[in-house]
Amino acid sequence: MVGPIREERLAQAFVEFSDTLVGDYDVLEFLARLCDRCVEVLGVSAAGALLTDGQGRLGVAAASTEAVKVLEMLQVQRQEGPCLDAYRRGERVAVADLRHAASRRWPVFTSRALAAGVMAVCAFPMRLRDTRIGALNVFQAAPGELDGAGVQAGQALTDVATIAILQARAVQDAARLARQLEHALHSRVVIEQAKGILAERLGVDPDEAFTRLRRYGRLRGLRLTDLARQVVDGSLTVDE
Repeated sequence: MVGPIREERLAQAFVEFSDTLVGDYDVLEFLARLCDRCVEVLGVSAAGALLTDGQGRLGVAAASTEAVKVLEMLQVQRQEGPCLDAYRRGERVAVADLRHAASRRWPVFTSRALAAGVMAVCAFPMRLRDTRIGALNVFQAAPGELDGAGVQAGQALTDVATIAILQARAVQDAARLARQLEHALHSRVVIEQAKGILAERLGVDPDEAFTRLRRYGRLRGLRLTDLARQVVDGSLTVDE
């Protein structure tokens, strides 16, 4: 019965994520839901996610319990643990029993995890081809590995999250670029207006007016756009 139930829950999670990802959405809220669904679908005790910022630094993005949040923060602070390894290698990292061997790999994390009642871990890399943005970690209260179907389901959930976040970042980058272009075009219009005003009032051609405008701005440490706006609104006179 485990197989059909897991498949049903996995399908429900995908439907929920599809609804969530329509239009603008909160990435952190999405990751919180992802952690909750991992617990339900995989039958683990808890889940957490680490995500990179724009500078490539990892931070805790979501956790299904406060204890897991502490363990995820510990990994970032100590730079050790399954999530860190999965992110760095770009491949799944699993330990079926933290009481054996893991203490040598992650001494601080292992002792804290065992004290919190965690016996086994499995971390899935959040990656799309060569792009890595974080890792999803699932925690088990009893020793043992996820079965093959569980591994596939966990990686599928992680892949959905990765694509969604990369898409969101692409949209944000596109929106940021659009704002920058809009600002640049608006600034260009203001500068052209200032050139025309100066050319007419000083009796010079537009190129000379632009040269004088730039020279004035450099001498006084003023941005060209701000200076042009002052010429247009009359707060900077031709005599000046």
